[in-house]
Order: sequence, then C-alpha cells, then structure tokens
Amino acid sequence: MINNILDKVGNTPLIALRNEEESNLNVFAKLEFYNPTGSVKDRAAIYILNSLLNRGLIDKDTTIIESSSGNFGVALSAYTKQKGLKFICVIDKTTLPVNEMLIRLQGAEVICITEPDERGGYLLNRLKKVNEIIQKSENIYWINQYENPLNAEAYYNSLGNEICFEIPRQQLDYLFMGVSSGGTITGVSQRVKEKYPNSKIIAVDVEGSVIFGGESRKRFIPGIGSSIRPAILGSAKIDDVVTVDEYETMDSCRELLEKHNLFVGGSSGSVHAAVRKYFKANAVDKPVNIMCVFADKGERYISTIYNDDWRKMVTAYNSESISV
Repeated sequence: MINNILDKVGNTPLIALRNEEESNLNVFAKLEFYNPTGSVKDRAAIYILNSLLNRGLIDKDTTIIESSSGNFGVALSAYTKQKGLKFICVIDKTTLPVNEMLIRLQGAEVICITEPDERGGYLLNRLKKVNEIIQKSENIYWINQYENPLNAEAYYNSLGNEICFEIPRQQLDYLFMGVSSGGTITGVSQRVKEKYPNSKIIAVDVEGSVIFGGESRKRFIPGIGSSIRPAILGSAKIDDVVTVDEYETMDSCRELLEKHNLFVGGSSGSVHAAVRKYFKANAVDKPVNIMCVFADKGERYISTIYNDDWRKMVTAYNSESISV
C-alpha cells in the first residue's frame, strides 16, 4: 500500500499492439498515462524537484516557475503542492481547459499568454514572460525543461532504464518517441544507446513544428512539436525523424481506441501513426522489436481530437490557409 498516489511514478505498463497485416513488426507500447497525473511528465517533475531540494538549490521559500502547454504544468502543480512550494505556471490560450483547471486546482498561480509571437505560436511569448518575472523576483527557480540537464537525467534514470530492461527478449531494434520540449527523448535515447547501440531512435514530429527544420505554422494539437528547437536536444541520440500531419494523428488516436481499447492523447497518436508511415517507406524482411512511448491519455482531448466538429474546424482552417 502507498500513502499518496503521487508516490507511484514509473513502472508503467508495457503492452503488445498486435497487427496481423505486418507480421514482422512486433510493436510494444509503454503506457505513460498510467503515471499519477496522467502523463510521462510526472517522471521529470518529481525527479527535478527532489534533485533541487537534495542539492540545496531550492528551499521551502523558493518559488518554482515554468512555461508549459499543459502536461508538465499539471505534473509540477501536483508535486510542488505536495512539497509545499509555490508554483507559477505560464500557459497560453491554446492550453486545454481541463489542464488549466487541474493546474489551478492544485493551487498554482496561472499566467495565460494570449498574444501570438512572430512565429504564430505562443511559446516565445511564454518564455519572454518567464524571464520578465524572474528579473523582478527573488528566490525563484525556473525549471526550464528546454535546457535543464536534470530534465534529460530524469528520463535517463527512469523511463530509459525501464525500456531497456522490459523490451521482450532483450532485443530493441527501434524506439519511436514524440518530441516537444526535448528532455524525454534526450535522456531515453542516451540510456537506450548505451545498452542497445545498434537500435534506431526515431523522433516523431508534426507538420508546423520547427524542431527539425520544418516550416512554422499553426498547430492545433498540443504536446508534440514546437516553435523552437530546444537546446537540450543537442545531447540527444536520434537516428531519423518522421513527421506526421494532424489528420494522421487524429485517425491514429481513434484507431488505437477502436482496435486496442487505448484512449490516448495526441502525441501518442502521432507516434503510432509514425510507426506505420516509417515502415511503409522502410520495409523489413525479418521480425523487429519496436518500442513506442505513449505519453498521455485521451480524456483531456474529448473536445478536440475525438470531437467531429473540432476536426471539421481544423479541416476548414487548413483548407482556407491552402487556398490563400
């Protein structure tokens, strides 16, 4: 028995995704939405806070601040409250209402950015606001998931280890992971390459993201992609990149629910779509073990990805953009 659900981070389920049409593809999914607040971000939130407290870099009077599109803010709000720390979360108008509600209910101060930046997104203005607050505040610590090495370290020591030792028959040929702030794939790829140097790390991005040199444009699904290239990715060990569009993401999310009873979030659907896309272009002639990381759950996307009217809105917006 545990005293607090927040103490049960990690050791998430690993399941097989059967696909009779592709007998050579042994696909396994690590279900990170089984973490306490519902996403892979729990791992980094608790690890970073514990590391900072243990090293004396923050104390009980320190204010924690972070820019987040949702899941990391939800995780940090829960764990800062558990540790009695004040937390300021800088979000933006595209943050899912349910995520904003969860952050506020945990007692965090929420600052919402409503003006888009020069790239059409909100991240640059979120980061600008964080820096403004830091400049006029004392005893404040910016987590900075985009650059903080503790972010990658968290995943190296937790998710990376679990993937290495849970993969069936100790054979890991491919690992597919979505990329946003960059810490997860950086830490996991470092650990996986140590144990399985011949494995291929495939980063999954979405159209409209600039992480891997794409052209910036409006994206509707949060949790994957970015309007900057996070500095932390400089230490990642990535072999290839697959870019999917948001229609592929939506279709894949619904397929996972209908065929596998998995109610997943947008980045998970993107990763699943990327596996199909990658092996359509890179067929294999022998069985391979493929690991996917499904970062969050689908409940928070009921009004978006799983909503037909929302999909029509995205379609109309993209059609209008193309015609212009």
